[in-house]
Amino acid sequence: MKSSFWKGKRVLVTGGNGFLGSHLVEELKKRGAEKIITPRKKDHDLRNKDESIKLTKNTQIVIHLAGNVGGIGYNQANPYALFYDNLLMGLNVIDACRHNKVDKIVIIGTVCSYPKHTPVPFKESDLWNGYPEETNAPYGIAKKALLVQSLAYKAQFGLDVINLLPVNLYGPGDNFDPSSSHVIPSLIKKFHEAKIAGDSHVTVWGTGKASREFFYVEDAARAIADATEKCNQSEPINIGTGSEIKIKKLVEMIKKIVGYHGRIVWDKTKPDGQPRRMLDTSRARKLFGFQATTNLETGLRKTIEWYKSTFA
Repeated sequence: MKSSFWKGKRVLVTGGNGFLGSHLVEELKKRGAEKIITPRKKDHDLRNKDESIKLTKNTQIVIHLAGNVGGIGYNQANPYALFYDNLLMGLNVIDACRHNKVDKIVIIGTVCSYPKHTPVPFKESDLWNGYPEETNAPYGIAKKALLVQSLAYKAQFGLDVINLLPVNLYGPGDNFDPSSSHVIPSLIKKFHEAKIAGDSHVTVWGTGKASREFFYVEDAARAIADATEKCNQSEPINIGTGSEIKIKKLVEMIKKIVGYHGRIVWDKTKPDGQPRRMLDTSRARKLFGFQATTNLETGLRKTIEWYKSTFA
């Protein structure tokens, strides 16, 4: 549905060629945005302050999605890069928006910023009540620092900034590289390849006892667009489905949809990550009327079909 909000505005979407970014760009086009800038990493390094200033010049809206991200294994192997890259990119983009007097900035944070033992469902008020889960703490803390920066800039310079905290995303176009993928694309790839090869079993990390909330990427794109149009609140806002599933049940669901009939072997030497993860999404409903509409099974089927049509 088109909205007059986007008419005539130059919109910069950092990370606009990535997984979430590509879906967001399509959503913005549907709403009538015509001047959308999606810089590529190879051409514009946001860790360079001058590049950030150049990109945000004459821009009315900046949606900052760009990041160095990955699953548990990737976080364990690259803590320095996950902290340094994400912090520096965000620092530069937010400061460049101040420098160029950008009308509105939307910062996409992460559920990884929450403390390890946050009571479920996670409320935004819980954000500062402890240290994040160790395997993704560098990433989570870097993103949390950007929340502090954006609130400081709002207080001192009047910056109009929104801070959104999405939970784990999945969907068509996800990252299926086993060295850096998150749990759902990793499992889809494992089960599909095991089915094709006729393998007798598939090994899965952890115990299966942890729980997660999974947010379909098209719903996430809609949430970001809705918030940009309708919200002027700078305090953090959770976006997600407000429901969780045990990893063990998720694994069985993906196995069934893929059509794999072998055994599942749990590698309990590998970490489960945060014990539970589910957001309280009532603030998003209250402030801009957002509610997710894609249930997990439907989203998984769409994602698996996309994977098979792209890689199989």
